[in-house]
Amino acid sequence: MQGSLSIERMCRVSGVSRASFYRCLEERMAVEEEMEVRSAIQRIAVEHRRRYGYRRIAAELRRRGMMVNHKRVARIMREDNLLAVQPRAFVVTTNSRHKLEVYLNLAARMKLTGTNQLWVADITYIRLHREFVYLAVILDAWSRKVVGWELGRTLAAQLPIAALKKALAERKPPPGLVHHSDRGVQYASDDYVRILGQHRMIPSMSRPANPYDNASCESFMKTLKREEIYANEYQDIDDLRANIEAFIDRYYNRQRLHSALGYRPPEEFEQASNQAVNFSGATMSFFRHTEIFRSDVDSLHGGEPTRADSPAHRLDESPAGYSLAGWSPPEPASASPPEDYSGGKDAV
Repeated sequence: MQGSLSIERMCRVSGVSRASFYRCLEERMAVEEEMEVRSAIQRIAVEHRRRYGYRRIAAELRRRGMMVNHKRVARIMREDNLLAVQPRAFVVTTNSRHKLEVYLNLAARMKLTGTNQLWVADITYIRLHREFVYLAVILDAWSRKVVGWELGRTLAAQLPIAALKKALAERKPPPGLVHHSDRGVQYASDDYVRILGQHRMIPSMSRPANPYDNASCESFMKTLKREEIYANEYQDIDDLRANIEAFIDRYYNRQRLHSALGYRPPEEFEQASNQAVNFSGATMSFFRHTEIFRSDVDSLHGGEPTRADSPAHRLDESPAGYSLAGWSPPEPASASPPEDYSGGKDAV
């Protein structure tokens, strides 16, 4: 269109300054770029059925080669009424008042290096029009991938057992995998623990009223309810089962960007990790290292080494008798290490 004429010549012939020409060109490009970004945001929001908030949409735009600030994404979504569906409150359903054996909390002590080292399990309820149903899930803590799930009408132990059997059939984990859950009666039942033992899995349970060690599973339950359950209505349990299967198997595991995985889907994260790293076993520390403890004690004594005649203290307590940072409350007797355990730091 310009031919052999330069920009300077064209501006002189038309009586327009070069600054005015470039200013007009930049304004027109800004409008076009704004429309392109808005259109991309709308497509992503529709593709994910309004499950994505502005942070994940901004991450998806970057994956598609569009560097857009998350504040700008939030503004456009607010203007176009594309904000994600808001969550509802959770209801606690765990019954931990039983006389069954509970186990040592190993999840908080583990440093994961790959898949099939730590699985986390939980149960939640879903309200339909005429009944309550219950969902049991098992996640791989390394990739946050759902490896097993089951939907049922009762909270009996057979519900999480069915989810566990699906996970075992799907992943075929090696011996030594740690299975972590809350202290619910279903996970402490003889039938459930027997299956764990048959596959040489190690049971682990959270401390009372402390869900942080099972946070990845709690986070999945919140995501499921906010992005799928509360956003739809279901005719019956069969309709719910079909929708949950589509959400977990075809969307959550394969497409949904996970913030804890660098905004990648769980399956993509597993594939990239398997190609990049030759996994070794997970490490597990039970007590604070003696040298770290001594440095804490020495700092309390003004930098001077502890005297030989100082009173003896446990390695998880300060000389004043108060717990040091990083020390967990004592586990119940059934979850305590053997009496002849020598202390120090151990790795498994």
